[in-house]
Amino acid sequence: MEIRVAIAQMNSIVGDYYGNINKIKNNIRQACNDHADIIVFPELCLNGYPPEDLLFKTQFLKDSLKNIKEIINFSIDYDIVIILGAVECDEYYTIYNSAYIIFKGDVVGTYKKRFLNSFTFFDEKRYFKPGESLKLIEINGSKVAITIGSELYFPNSSQSSIVNNEADLILNMSASVFYKEKILPTFNIIKTRALEYSSWIVYCNMVGGQDELVFDGGSMVVNPYGIVAMNAPLFEEELYFIDIDADEAKRAKLRNKEIKSIYKDKNNFEIINIDKNVNKKGKINCINNKIPDENEILYLAIKLGLRDYLLKNGFKSVVLGLSGGVDSALVASIAADAIGNENVLALIMPSEFTSKKSLEDAVELSINLGIKYKIISISELYNAYIYSLKESFEGKQFDETEENLQARIRGNIVMAFSNKFGHLALVCGNKSEVATGYSTLYGDTAGGFAPIKDLYKTELYKVARKFNEIHNKDIITPSILKKPPSAELRPNQKDEDKLPPYDILDEILFNYIERGKSYHELIEMGFKEEVVKSVIIMVEKSEWKRRQSPPGIKLSEVSFGKDRKMPITNKYQFW
Repeated sequence: MEIRVAIAQMNSIVGDYYGNINKIKNNIRQACNDHADIIVFPELCLNGYPPEDLLFKTQFLKDSLKNIKEIINFSIDYDIVIILGAVECDEYYTIYNSAYIIFKGDVVGTYKKRFLNSFTFFDEKRYFKPGESLKLIEINGSKVAITIGSELYFPNSSQSSIVNNEADLILNMSASVFYKEKILPTFNIIKTRALEYSSWIVYCNMVGGQDELVFDGGSMVVNPYGIVAMNAPLFEEELYFIDIDADEAKRAKLRNKEIKSIYKDKNNFEIINIDKNVNKKGKINCINNKIPDENEILYLAIKLGLRDYLLKNGFKSVVLGLSGGVDSALVASIAADAIGNENVLALIMPSEFTSKKSLEDAVELSINLGIKYKIISISELYNAYIYSLKESFEGKQFDETEENLQARIRGNIVMAFSNKFGHLALVCGNKSEVATGYSTLYGDTAGGFAPIKDLYKTELYKVARKFNEIHNKDIITPSILKKPPSAELRPNQKDEDKLPPYDILDEILFNYIERGKSYHELIEMGFKEEVVKSVIIMVEKSEWKRRQSPPGIKLSEVSFGKDRKMPITNKYQFW
């Protein structure tokens, strides 16, 4: 008999027990209406992920236990096995990252995560104690195992090779963070594990934005032969279903000569028998979603991360400086998609150095997007600053000081609108600029959230073009995409006056920051010595500036912030 599994690809909010528990209840109701036998939720979905140092607050833990009891009481009326991700806490306040196994008003068992991560964005060993016991659930003669997070990724960290290779079905409760080029490797890992264990694998992943993190969803089911039987959309919250023939796993195990019984100690091995009728059901549709290309995935990740940061933190609208360049154009475009064009205000702030074409491009983009815009010239304010400083700066040449004044005036105006009207101020800097310090502190870095902070300039152009392709229209105008990048803070300025061409710069930055390649290795790759040295100097000397930048969406394996921890005071020579 087939077991129907409901997969709750859920968007939790950290600490929002009221909101999270209502979503959990609604998913249980819907799963029962569609005759599911098991419903599986993401890792720590009740508490939200990652709760970080909220786990050091006893009231947070007490509230967690109280809400688990509410779900237990709620489950009395529902004939479904609930696999719920939540914090488990004993009387001594030892806490575990656990899966609660709930059936008809009872906790029939818990599985405590055994392999704890030490990722920079959530150091589980700081909070949790690892579990020790191994668990299998038996339903209608079929054995079901539970794994949490990356336990599934590493064979030796799993439930001791999924409890003696006896599982017909493996449920993986995950809160897997998005970064580019992650999706296909995740597919391949899960397919590999399904083949190794000759078991069905249900991967239930969280979805949604949480501070700088985005969880991509993309839940999937792989059959015992390593074939994807279901894959859910990326970046969308929904409940999905699949019917699983557990006997298929038994037959696959008979064929798999590589399966070995390696777990010999039965003392820590518990089988939880659940007396549940698994009845014959009508056919249910099983979704198979096409994976978008990398640039669309990046667009979707930024859109979700921006939307959730706003909504989960109580903002309803955004304000940003719109320059006529591609960076602010992409931020404005994705913001309009994420929260509605009526909630986006663009401030166009020309100076005497702003080209006529940039002003026209900024206005045209605003009209294309249907967003509100205001043109506020900063020339008068800038001249007032120059006049006030004239005596003090006498004999000094025009340099970065005067350039930065313009950026800081613009930053002040953006923040004034943010304060007066409650808009969230968006920062439009990209990773190439953040890495090299090519930005003005308290100027174009002023704001509350930086959506493209982890997107290199060359990637930014690709995502901008993809935005137009998705919308079947040149919303971001061709002139914005074609013009040479410039801050326009002095006559005839171009980014390449101070930076290498972006195609060279970004390749050096990627290999230095994300692949950890040394000065000498970069030169061996064929880059010019003086270029490599200048880039490394810019990166290392800008650490103090990055520490003061606003949070932004993690899009790469190594984003600035928690992923990369370098000392500001640092005399190490890199060559």
